Amino acid sequence: MNHDPNPPLDRAARLRRLRFRAWHRGMQEVDLVLGRFVDAEGGRLSDRELDDFEALLSVPDREVLAWATGEADVPAEADTPLLRRILAHHSLRSPK
Repeated sequence: MNHDPNPPLDRAARLRRLRFRAWHRGMQEVDLVLGRFVDAEGGRLSDRELDDFEALLSVPDREVLAWATGEADVPAEADTPLLRRILAHHSLRSPK
C-alpha cells in the first residue's frame, strides 16, 4: 500500500495553516501586513490566490517589508494581483 505522508489539506485546514504562518513570520510589521489581510480576505481567496499567498510566505520578511514601504520595487515574478491587493488593503500602495 502506498501511503502519502502529506495528504492534501482541505480548504479550511489550508487557510488555517496559512493564517498561522502569516501571523508568525518573525518580523512584526510583516506579520501585521499579511496577517491582517488574510484575516479580512482569506475566506474570499481563490485556490490560485491561496497558492500565490503561500508563495509570498516563502519570501524573506525584509523583502516583503521593502516592497510594502516602497523601498524596493516588486520584482516581476512577485508582482501578482494578490500582492497588489494586499498592499492596497493596507493603503500601502494603490492597486494597478
